[in-house]
Amino acid sequence: MNLHQFRFVHEAARRNLNLTETAKALHTSQPGISKAILELEEELGVDIFVRHGKRLKQITEPGQHVLQSIDIILRELGNLKRIGEEYAKQDAGTLSIATTHTQARYVLPAPVAALRKRYPKVAVSLHQGTPEQVARMVLDEVADIGLATESLSDFPELITLPCYEWQHVVVMPAAHPLASVPRLTLEQLASEPLISYHPSFTGRKRIDLAFAQRGLTPNVVLEAIDADVIKTYTRLGLGIGLVAEMAVREDPQMGHPEAELVWRPAGHLFGPNLARIAFKRGAYLRQFVLSFAELVSDRLSRDAILQALKTPAGQVADNGDYGL
Repeated sequence: MNLHQFRFVHEAARRNLNLTETAKALHTSQPGISKAILELEEELGVDIFVRHGKRLKQITEPGQHVLQSIDIILRELGNLKRIGEEYAKQDAGTLSIATTHTQARYVLPAPVAALRKRYPKVAVSLHQGTPEQVARMVLDEVADIGLATESLSDFPELITLPCYEWQHVVVMPAAHPLASVPRLTLEQLASEPLISYHPSFTGRKRIDLAFAQRGLTPNVVLEAIDADVIKTYTRLGLGIGLVAEMAVREDPQMGHPEAELVWRPAGHLFGPNLARIAFKRGAYLRQFVLSFAELVSDRLSRDAILQALKTPAGQVADNGDYGL
């Protein structure tokens, strides 16, 4: 048995048993992968895969157990490498963060700047995507840490912890008739063209649910994944924008007395949302990763994160989901 065989089996499972794609991903030949897997099966005395000719069709029952063991071996191998890096370079390396646009644009600049000041030899790599993509990047070890509102707690292989609560706000031109209304209603919003997030982003599910529960059908004329895009089209008069409060509170243009846009709170309409931070279960976290998590939220501490990482699979690390 060797690590090459383990990696081939692991990647083949990840690539839906497509050996052509597996070979491309690992920069090797398909016959070489097939031979290595057969040799591993022969040494183990069990079939890991069911075959139809030369094609892999499905994973056998013993193969499922083999894959679980291989996952642990490869994860611990990654941990060994990180431990070596940690002690060889206590204050250097790369922090990879997977997050959504809203978090990257409005929440993370201050923590990233603080981390760079504390660890000047640490480079930061930001990966932006949908909440599900954020989760996948952490699982695939593309990122050390993930931050998003949706999806993260749906993956049992991740440890997720609450960071902060936030609410939606309504953004509109300063001259809009509703700009003078201090407390908006769902009925008022339902009568206006709306610009909001794509359904997979930034609490959009809560917006849709709130309207549905009141028997209202919102007139969503444009969907986007970027709060800045929503504000841009709102400024052009296409409709009223619904965005995360971070996108207005941290925007200096929104607070200007002569600003084109104004905003009104909408937490009473759509309820609170909870941003969560995620780590891969069982991962070894370098010191600057833990430091960064503490900088993101005062709810997080090094000890709490390390304790959560010890939580067995199938158990939640906390009960802070707030219904999300």
